[in-house]
Amino acid sequence: MGFRKKNKSPPVLSHEFVIQNHADMVSCLAMIVLLGLMFEVTAKFAIMFITVQYNVTQVLDEKSEPVNHYQYGPKDVATVFFYLLIAVILHALIQEYILDKMNRRLHLSKTKHSKFNESGQLAAFYLFSFIWGCSILTAEDFATNPTFLWEGYPHTLMVFQVKFFYICQIAYWLHALPELYFQKVRKEDIPRQLYYICLYVVHITGAYVLNLHRLGLVLLVPHYLVELLFHASRLFYFSDENKQKGFTLWALLFVIARLLTLTLSVLTFGFGLPRTDNQGFSLAEGNFNVLTVRMTCLAAICLTQAWMMWKFINFQLKKWREHSQNQASKKTKAVSPKSKPHKREPAKGGAANGVVKSEDKTSPRARKAKAS
Repeated sequence: MGFRKKNKSPPVLSHEFVIQNHADMVSCLAMIVLLGLMFEVTAKFAIMFITVQYNVTQVLDEKSEPVNHYQYGPKDVATVFFYLLIAVILHALIQEYILDKMNRRLHLSKTKHSKFNESGQLAAFYLFSFIWGCSILTAEDFATNPTFLWEGYPHTLMVFQVKFFYICQIAYWLHALPELYFQKVRKEDIPRQLYYICLYVVHITGAYVLNLHRLGLVLLVPHYLVELLFHASRLFYFSDENKQKGFTLWALLFVIARLLTLTLSVLTFGFGLPRTDNQGFSLAEGNFNVLTVRMTCLAAICLTQAWMMWKFINFQLKKWREHSQNQASKKTKAVSPKSKPHKREPAKGGAANGVVKSEDKTSPRARKAKAS
C-alpha cells in the first residue's frame, strides 16, 4: 500500500514493491502532468488532461450573458486517465489513514478484513456521488418536470457539473480494475467485483456516449443511495454483529430502487423517445433515437435489474437459512437437560472403597475350631 513505511524493502520493480509503492508512483505521474502547465510547449497537452474539453459558448440574446456548455469527444479519454490517477491516490489515502487504523482496532479475520476495506472505499464514494448527484438534479428541477428525460433529445450539450460528474464516474470505476491487483484481492472475490465494475463502466459510459446523461444521472442517484446504505450497514455489522437493522431498511429500498429504475427506463425508451420529433440515427448530430438502440438499451437495463434481483433473492435466502439454523440450535440447547453425575455402585462381592469384606461374620477362633 502506498504511503506506508516498511522496515524491509522488497526488490525494486518486483510485485510487492509495486503494490507497496503504487500510490507514490501514480503521484509522481500526476505531478509530471501538472508540471506540464508551467511550460508553454507542453501546456496545451497538459490542459487536455486536467480540464474538461469541448467547450461550447451560447448567446441566447444580446442582453443575456453567454452560457457555457460542453460536449463529449475523443480528448475526454485523456481527462478520464488523469482523474483515474487521482482516484488511485485518494483510494490509497482512505485506505492508509482511515480503514487500516480501524482494522487494527477491530482485529478482523482475513475474509472480513477484505470485505471491510471494500465497503469502506465504496461507502465513501457512494456518499460523495450521491450528494453531488442530488445537487445537480436539484438545479435541473427534475421532480417538477420528469419529461426533461426525453424532451429535446439528443441532449448533446451538458453543463460543466454534469460532464465533470460523468468524467469522474468513469475514471473511478476504471481505477477499480487495477486496484484489484494493488489491494491483493482474494481470487474468490475477483469475479464478483469484476462483474459490478464492468456493469458500472458499460452503463455509465453508454449513457454518456448516447447522450442519455439525464436518464443516467436520475437512475444513478437512488441506486447510489441504496448501495451506500448497504455498505454502511456492513461496516456497522463488522464492528458489532448485533447491529443488523440497517440491512432491513436496505432490503426495502433495494426493491423500490429496482422498480423505479424499470419504470423510468420503460417510460423513457418505450413512450418518451418514440414520440419526440427528432427521430433517426446520426453520429455527427449525436442522435441515436432509433428502435434498435432504444430496445438494446432497455434490454440491457432490464437484464441488469433482473440479475441484481436474482442476487438479492439468493442473498436473502442465505441469510434466512442461517437465521433458521441459529434459532434451531438455540432451541435444542435450551430443551436438552443438564447431565448429572451418576453415583458409583459398590463392586460385587462386598467390595467398597477397595476393601473386600467377608460375608462370614464368625470370629477367627470359631472358624479354626470348626475347621479342625
